[in-house]
Amino acid sequence: MILKLTLLVVMLTDPGDIGKVNSTKSEAKKAYLAGDFKTAAAKYQYLVDSAGVSEDEVYMNLANSYFSLNDTTQAIGSYQRLTQSTNNKLRSRAHQQIGVLNNREGKFEEALQSLKQALKADPTNNDARYNYEMIRKKLEEEKKKQDQKDQNKDKNEEQKDDQQKDSKEEQNKDQKDQKNTDDKKEQQQKDQEQKDKEQQEKEQQDKEQQEKDSKELPPSVKDKLKEMNMSEEKAKMILEAMKNQEIQYLQQNKRKGSKPKDKSKPDW
Repeated sequence: MILKLTLLVVMLTDPGDIGKVNSTKSEAKKAYLAGDFKTAAAKYQYLVDSAGVSEDEVYMNLANSYFSLNDTTQAIGSYQRLTQSTNNKLRSRAHQQIGVLNNREGKFEEALQSLKQALKADPTNNDARYNYEMIRKKLEEEKKKQDQKDQNKDKNEEQKDDQQKDSKEEQNKDQKDQKNTDDKKEQQQKDQEQKDKEQQEKEQQDKEQQEKDSKELPPSVKDKLKEMNMSEEKAKMILEAMKNQEIQYLQQNKRKGSKPKDKSKPDW
């Protein structure tokens, strides 16, 4: 980006014979026109600081010398003195150059404000107008790029959030399905355990009932025992003894029947 800079060369004149001041002005002018801005800046600075010269033309050439040397701080300070000048064109030129320097520093908003002031001081300053429009368009492009960047960032963040949300929902669904499966298995296990328990209880009850039924005496026998004034316990003991005797008798007969028959004796 090339910003137009109009270097104002002012012919320094002094009606009086001031000697050194007049000589220094001539030397400063010569160095300035020759492009020796370092020498020119030094001599113009002497005229301002030591010789007490307060001419607008001297301030302008001093500021332009610093501008050409890329000494932004000294250049802006020198141009600032001219922003209070009663000469509209010089004042406009000073604001313009400050705008150019702000633009170099990347201070685009400040540059636009300085260029606005330059156009207010001199609406015919086409260099200031050109620089103003160029910076304004640049700012608009930068703003569009930043807006697009922000939109892309928001879009990416939104997509990322959606992906995280979908992933979380899928994870929650898997966890819920797994929990349902585990709950179902647990319930099935509980149902089977309850079923087994009930079956065991039923078998135990049946067994106890069978044992009870086998031990109880028939009603007719109970009636007989009543008539005989005999308790059931005693009757059971008697029956048990009779049962044992019967078993012993059967065992003895079995042993007798298994003894070999004597063939020498008759069958009777």
